[in-house]
Amino acid sequence: MITCHSEYGLLKSVFLKRADDTYLDDGLIDRDWQRLNYLSRPDKAKASVEYINFESVVTKAGGSVSYFPKDATVTIDSIYCRDASIATDGGMIICNMGKPARATEPEVQAMAFQEAGMTILGTITAPGTVEGGDVAWLDPKTLAVGHTYRTNAAGIEQLKSLLSPLGIDVLVAPLPHYKGPTDVFHLMSILSPVDRDLAVVYSPLMPIPFRSELLARGFTLIEVPEKEFDTMGCNVLAMAPRQVMMVKGNPKTRATLEVAGCKVYEFEGNEISVKGGGGPTCLTRPVQREI
Repeated sequence: MITCHSEYGLLKSVFLKRADDTYLDDGLIDRDWQRLNYLSRPDKAKASVEYINFESVVTKAGGSVSYFPKDATVTIDSIYCRDASIATDGGMIICNMGKPARATEPEVQAMAFQEAGMTILGTITAPGTVEGGDVAWLDPKTLAVGHTYRTNAAGIEQLKSLLSPLGIDVLVAPLPHYKGPTDVFHLMSILSPVDRDLAVVYSPLMPIPFRSELLARGFTLIEVPEKEFDTMGCNVLAMAPRQVMMVKGNPKTRATLEVAGCKVYEFEGNEISVKGGGGPTCLTRPVQREI
């Protein structure tokens, strides 16, 4: 079955935003990196090399790859292209960003989807906010949504209204304050489904009812150690069931994934992932998968 309602099926179509189309010049990087709360300034040349390697792994899945365009109205955060939209079988949902500096990204993505002939199911509007990093499909009929500083109650209600006609249940996971409103902390910071019954998690920041629900649904949980949380150990992209990609430098999580029968691909992600707090799930906007 071909569907948009999966985080683990074989990638059939995906959108990316290349580093060369994001880090347009040193002036743009200098303007953005501190105000966007990056750990340090990305190096444009190194980021380009990292992204080429990252992209080569994504293409191993064999699906079609489309690209969001260069656009001077967006920030360097636009490389994390999952956040501005949500893919559904009824069409794309255009988000309204909880991070004000990223406010222009959804419109740019909507134009790209329309130019590709894709359907727009709906748009989240103020006062509602939703970011794509806060949503994850648990199965084709269940979308988990993190209630965070980036995704608020009004946005979640709008999302429910859009998905209800499709027969989708929305499971809300209220997340903790953690490092506060300026931090990059989404649901997918602590959850990456990599098969129908396997998920990578960081349990110390996971709500107990939500974690219990995952277990009740039959998920085996791969626990990321504390030392690998900040290095994107929990941000794992499934390109197919148990075929996953992660940022290099998380050996314990990788070993646990391999014990669980996963084929693991790694990429150097210091510039494009660690500095901005966005791993491989953030760097991709999957659309269709085969399950």
